[in-house]
Amino acid sequence: MKQGSKIYLAGHTGLVGSALLRRLTKEGYTNVIIRRHKELDLLDQSAVSEFFASEKPEYVLLAAARVGGIMANNTYRAQFIYENLQIQNNVIHQAYLHDVKKLLFLGSSCIYPKNAPQPMKEEYLLTSELEYTNEPYAIAKIAGMKMCEAYNIQYGTNFIPVMPTNLYGPNDNYDLETSHAFPALLRKIHLGLCLENEDWDTIRKDMNKNPVEGIDGTAPKEEILNILGKYGIHNGKPVTVGLWGTGSPKREFLHVDDLADACLFLMNKIDFPDLIKLSTGFDIPESFAPDVRYAQSGSPLRSDLSSEPVRNTHLNIGTGEDLSIKELAELMQNITGYHGRIMWDKSKPDGTHRKLLDVQKMKKLGWEYKIKLKTGIESTYKKYLED
Repeated sequence: MKQGSKIYLAGHTGLVGSALLRRLTKEGYTNVIIRRHKELDLLDQSAVSEFFASEKPEYVLLAAARVGGIMANNTYRAQFIYENLQIQNNVIHQAYLHDVKKLLFLGSSCIYPKNAPQPMKEEYLLTSELEYTNEPYAIAKIAGMKMCEAYNIQYGTNFIPVMPTNLYGPNDNYDLETSHAFPALLRKIHLGLCLENEDWDTIRKDMNKNPVEGIDGTAPKEEILNILGKYGIHNGKPVTVGLWGTGSPKREFLHVDDLADACLFLMNKIDFPDLIKLSTGFDIPESFAPDVRYAQSGSPLRSDLSSEPVRNTHLNIGTGEDLSIKELAELMQNITGYHGRIMWDKSKPDGTHRKLLDVQKMKKLGWEYKIKLKTGIESTYKKYLED
């Protein structure tokens, strides 16, 4: 991508999208197109078609999605599959119709089977059943990844599907009803610290910033304590913070700024033929250059390469390192200064026991993460307090 290339960033207000926007701005890209939901509803096929026809972006970063933690995924199953399928179908298809040079599609590590071998390699996709709690979301993301792969094979597009691990960083979702594990843990421990210090000014500021079920910082103390108690944050001697499950599942966490770095690396240096070579081991003929519609005749790409099908051309993006949720909570305790108790609610689901990505393909391509977890938590908490 050149500094003046027309780049459409879908989902610029979210955790990933805002990181991408910060990075694009920092790197001097001056022609980034963004639209808020009220300006462009990505669920609306006609609106997306009109947008691509009028704006004609050269590159697309597809970071828009409906996302959430275990509770949200399991509660809003229909919305998670419908909305994610609609968004990605609309954007990916219009990118093809309007000759977008390259598109990057962001998936999720939940696409892998519940009991996949660890660390999870790209080829483990679709080898056994998914984790039930996030199955609709995972199926939608698998469909998006396979859609990119299929369009590349049939139409000669240059669509790059990537599967990041669990992400954290600035502009995360700290809603206790819908957030992922990392922001939920950090906010609960922060509120536990505030109760421990009897710091009601900070509690009210936090509740005003992120109301819980409509309860904000203007509510009476007792009402605030009741709603916090519902989410496991109990005032007492000592203060206790309740977390779901046993704390034993292991997770990998990547700072979102590292993901943004990886995405720009891929957009600038890697094309679909590189992904075919990684997944099949075959060298790609020069005729299969990006932007050449090499399969318009209807001949499948694989017939020109080998007798083996082309699949699993997505890329894992992560650190290749993990820790238990209990260890993460203890690390957050040390960083925030919370001295109260952590209580584990074993009646709640743990989710998949371990989800560690194999990141050898990204390493072969020349990219590795930079931000260590402790440093990342410290900067994320500092930003949370400042906002």
